[in-house]
Amino acid sequence: MDETENGSKRAERFAYDSGVIRFGRGCVARLDDELDAQGLDRALVVCGETVGATPAVIDPVKSGLGDRLAGVFAETTPAKRLGTAVEGVEAMRAADADVVVSLGGGSSLDTAKVIAVLAASDRSAAAVGEEFAERGTVSVPDDIPPIVAVPTTLAGAELSQVAGVTASPENSFVETHVSGGVSDPQLMPTAVFSDPELFETTPRDILAGSAMNGFDKGIETLYSQRATPVTDATASRGLSLLRSGLPSLGGTSDESDSLDRIVEGVLLVQYGISRPDGTTLSLIHAFGHGLTAHSDVQQGKAHAIVAPHALRYLFGEVDGRRDLLAEVLGVPHDGKSTEEVAADVVDAVTAVRNSLGLPSRLRTIDDLDRDAFPDVAEVVLNDSFTANAPADLHLTQADIESVLREAW
Repeated sequence: MDETENGSKRAERFAYDSGVIRFGRGCVARLDDELDAQGLDRALVVCGETVGATPAVIDPVKSGLGDRLAGVFAETTPAKRLGTAVEGVEAMRAADADVVVSLGGGSSLDTAKVIAVLAASDRSAAAVGEEFAERGTVSVPDDIPPIVAVPTTLAGAELSQVAGVTASPENSFVETHVSGGVSDPQLMPTAVFSDPELFETTPRDILAGSAMNGFDKGIETLYSQRATPVTDATASRGLSLLRSGLPSLGGTSDESDSLDRIVEGVLLVQYGISRPDGTTLSLIHAFGHGLTAHSDVQQGKAHAIVAPHALRYLFGEVDGRRDLLAEVLGVPHDGKSTEEVAADVVDAVTAVRNSLGLPSRLRTIDDLDRDAFPDVAEVVLNDSFTANAPADLHLTQADIESVLREAW
């Protein structure tokens, strides 16, 4: 580990291998060129039903692929079901596809990654389901088909080597509901096309929730003990773009180029955070996992509610690189006490949340009860992302429950 300017620890090693990144309006028109450059011939587009039936989204991708379009599998759902991925493998083989093109939000990308994993295996669906039920993951064979990501939401999953997946008895060859994930460097997309024109087709309320998820990734990347000089640079620039652009999603600003800045900001905060030796995601994401495990709340909305409270707790225990966060978020901090700087950073994050029109209290989640707080806290405490918090933070279940009560 190395030390930052305030003495907190951060990672001393940065090993990261992203795919090709194409950014800009209309860039999906170059899908055919990119696949040609990578020696890929037949693409299966993986998306949700709505995306697959929306000409403004699906048509530019079909056109960009041209003769390399082998088929469209428009069956993904927010549940990221293992059973859906099994069906996707059948579609991929029927189309004789050699590349999976994910189109849409994080659920479509995660499902596309699992399709690629299963397509490279000769195991039966029942055998895969048995392993997933036992281990909460699926073994990743060598030489999985490449994945190309065309995102339409702002969560930032397109530069990640992990995928979430669930299974249930009615569709996934398991006896009880199972929630887990898959992780492997091969799951990093070989190309990402971030086209603001496609983001414009996504409803603003969906963009707002996913934007909070992406925004929090930048916040956490700066205070994580896995921060590096590279991620400091990308997250700082990304956060500054998001801070200036996000109010437009909530209607509090109407700048013509705001969405372009937002898409660029999410791309930057995501760069370098999902690495073979770990991730910079930390406390806020762990809280998000705990809340989504015990309710149907969308992850971005869970982040919106809990982020200010989690940060207030963090700054009460450790420095959390509050001066750097203040600088990035445009908060004047010269001549202020450390407590004042921390409070101003929390206020700045809260202001971004409020500008997006997102919920601010846990009590607004219909299927969440205060009685569930101990169970939520247990998930948060044991979440792998908690280990990425500042090294001198000693999180307890009582601390987590206190944060949840404050957020209620």
